[in-house]
Amino acid sequence: MSLAPDYFDLQVNGYGGVNFNEEGFTAQTVHAACQMLAEHGVSGILATFITGQIPRMCACMRALAQIRQRDPLVKKMIAGFHIEGPFLSSVDGYRGAHDLDAIKPPDVSLMSQLLEAGGGLTRLVTIAPELDNGLRVTRMLVKQGIAVSAGHCNPSVAQLEAAIDAGLGFYTHLGNGCPMQMHRHDNIIQRALSLAGRLWLMFIADGAHIPYFALANYLKSAGLERTIVVTDAVAPAGIGPGRYHVGSWDMVVGDDLVAMAPDRSHLLGSVMPFPQAAAHLRERLGLSQADVRRLTSINPRKALGMETGN
Repeated sequence: MSLAPDYFDLQVNGYGGVNFNEEGFTAQTVHAACQMLAEHGVSGILATFITGQIPRMCACMRALAQIRQRDPLVKKMIAGFHIEGPFLSSVDGYRGAHDLDAIKPPDVSLMSQLLEAGGGLTRLVTIAPELDNGLRVTRMLVKQGIAVSAGHCNPSVAQLEAAIDAGLGFYTHLGNGCPMQMHRHDNIIQRALSLAGRLWLMFIADGAHIPYFALANYLKSAGLERTIVVTDAVAPAGIGPGRYHVGSWDMVVGDDLVAMAPDRSHLLGSVMPFPQAAAHLRERLGLSQADVRRLTSINPRKALGMETGN
């Protein structure tokens, strides 16, 4: 098995100054972002569209799909789309940085609009399963071969199990998208970990979204066979520290490459490139290069049913 960098990232909201969630990106800027991703050892991503008003989400998806169709590098780099919202919990803490005014209950008709805008490129959808009445959206997506992930949600164990029975197979950035304070035992992290054998659990490994000692505990509990590391990269990823305006967010990126609101009240995605996150997995968690490759390259491809080449 080759140990060369070959990262595959299931959650990239933007990169190199380009925000996939804001109209105005061009063929040139998207090409440059994909070139930077390739220079950072990334061989494929799911471009991620987060909660917004449906027309804007659709416009961004259509624009990126059209650019991808014309540019071989973009087509190679963007393996598909990940729709993260707007069908998420509206409860503070669980909704994270997602726009409260744009969050909606899962709806088959609205989901169909988003899928149409994606032009057949949607590979993964994150929803709150406890809000999916009759699990209709989950079943609709699974029937079309689209992977479904729980995230920014608070289902009971029974609700999560029912969603899994209906075809849900992932959990988006476990350990985040939930309140800072929860029940010490019966909380969404523990519920998801209890079902780790039936879910692909995704984690952000920048040390800020989850302290490394906690991430080590999660990986030990879940095992490495069904866990995935993502970056949750936002537009300033790959650029470095500074102050940025991304969509409706003002953010400050420090020397630690942590993106936060100016008052440091909450995180706003990640800007740590995959090579640095991978280095931290080796140095802070003591993982072997083979294990890092499993989490960052093999497992994400395997989870989507792609050839892994290992």
